[in-house]
Amino acid sequence: MASWYKNVDPIEMEKKAIIVGASSGIGRELALLLLADGWHLGVAARRESPLLELQAMAPERVEVMTIDVTKSDAGERLLQFIQRIGGIYLYFHASGIGKQNRTLEEDIELRTVETNAVGFTRMIGTAYRYFAQRGEGHIAAITSIAGTKGLGPAPSYSATKALQATYLEALEQQAHQRGLNICFTDIRPGFVDTALLNDSFHYPMLMRPEAVARDIVRSINRKRHVRIIDFRYRILTFFWRLIPRCIWRRMKL
Repeated sequence: MASWYKNVDPIEMEKKAIIVGASSGIGRELALLLLADGWHLGVAARRESPLLELQAMAPERVEVMTIDVTKSDAGERLLQFIQRIGGIYLYFHASGIGKQNRTLEEDIELRTVETNAVGFTRMIGTAYRYFAQRGEGHIAAITSIAGTKGLGPAPSYSATKALQATYLEALEQQAHQRGLNICFTDIRPGFVDTALLNDSFHYPMLMRPEAVARDIVRSINRKRHVRIIDFRYRILTFFWRLIPRCIWRRMKL
């Protein structure tokens, strides 16, 4: 990795962030809130047109780049984006896919793993190595309460969300052992009314992305390690973890 970042004033990076997955849903809502708070943002996703709409709101403070996390060059593109912005303090990962797959169609499972596992590891790892060389930073990512237990209706989704949470936990431990000043925030929402839930299934306790984004901003500012959104889902996951495997496998979802 290039050492250009060493010549960047740390104070100038305090309110600079890149959001990958900013084209819609929670990522877009978070971008709007950070812009309102005076942040300089880099917004990235596979689709460029929604990113250009964000840029039009504050052209002097928004940079745009198309990044597909499933592509092998995504990590290098992220580093190029960081350099273009002049360094960042926050990397926020909102990119992900999910779909119920009760018949275990192979393409759904593999696409989910490629995005939520391989792509996630690629991008979070790139951000971690950048912050390790820079000396400080904050990595935040949307995982999910779906990683609490394996979900029969969505096998690869629940499995990859468990991977994401565990990966963040492992990197947090590694950073501490290496003496790195890197903060981690694992955001675990319940059901959010976004395009991700585009099937005909009726989801209970549906939350608005705007409310979730506000909670995320507070969580980042307070440097929370893990944040389950909202209180109903905190109660749910507490009891969910207590269900024995012998009972869980018999439950109909």
